[in-house]
Amino acid sequence: MKKSHTSVGPFNLYSIEAGRFRLDGGAMFGVVPKTLWSRYIDVDDKNRIHMAMRCLLIESKNTDKLYLIDNGSGTKFDEKFEQIYQLDYEHSDLLSSLEQYGFTPEDITDIIFSHLHFDHCGGTTYYDDNGDLQHTFPNAIYHVTKKQLETATDPNAREKASFLSDNINPIKNWDKLNVVEAHHQYENGLEALPVNGHTLGQQLPKISANQKTVIFAADLIPTHVHLPLPWVMGYDMYPVTTLEEKQRYLDQAVEDNWYLFLEHDADQEVVTVKKENGKYAVDEKLKLNDISN
Repeated sequence: MKKSHTSVGPFNLYSIEAGRFRLDGGAMFGVVPKTLWSRYIDVDDKNRIHMAMRCLLIESKNTDKLYLIDNGSGTKFDEKFEQIYQLDYEHSDLLSSLEQYGFTPEDITDIIFSHLHFDHCGGTTYYDDNGDLQHTFPNAIYHVTKKQLETATDPNAREKASFLSDNINPIKNWDKLNVVEAHHQYENGLEALPVNGHTLGQQLPKISANQKTVIFAADLIPTHVHLPLPWVMGYDMYPVTTLEEKQRYLDQAVEDNWYLFLEHDADQEVVTVKKENGKYAVDEKLKLNDISN
């Protein structure tokens, strides 16, 4: 794993790779035909595309807080599950990625969950040698939106498979759980944008300082290939809402030159966006290292 980090005003930002996995390409692109999306992204013999679990670590010089945005799928899976999703921790893993920047799990003061699907929150806990469930980040406050916590604890039949009890229950019962409302401000320069198309109560952390803005795009825009408005995941609960949210935030990204930090893109870490002939496209492909303070 190569280090990728930068500073934006009072915030040090670190790219944290928590492993790789694969998901069905058809599900990832919804109604978009394979003949279109497969031009831009590789697919294996089981129709799966390669995906990252890329988290973001935010070190605040103003508050001395160390925020971790999401934490990947974790390790609480049997062999069948690992085979289905082709979980790959040889590429990278959460703890090693933290360690390369000199951090330990005990250093994390806050975890901001974009949402609670297994590939975003599974690293919160692990099974120890005795088979007991332990918290990976024992000193961290957990931040999750009220809507998402309600959805995760009482999911509909379609979304239920993404909310695993071994992930959700320890978060729900954590004594340092902080349930936030939509559009929450964590501190000056760090807030969360509300989105509800993929799942109710998803939040996209936004870091703003020195006329620069970095957006943790989570599952609103999982890869750079998902920039076109109709290219919406089949996993989204409310695809029309996703369309509206994408258009609103992409317009703002173009106007204000936002840097979009991509959680699931196996190849691209950060992109900026342009709009040509009414269509959104990648302007620049970057690493955090390329963003100067």
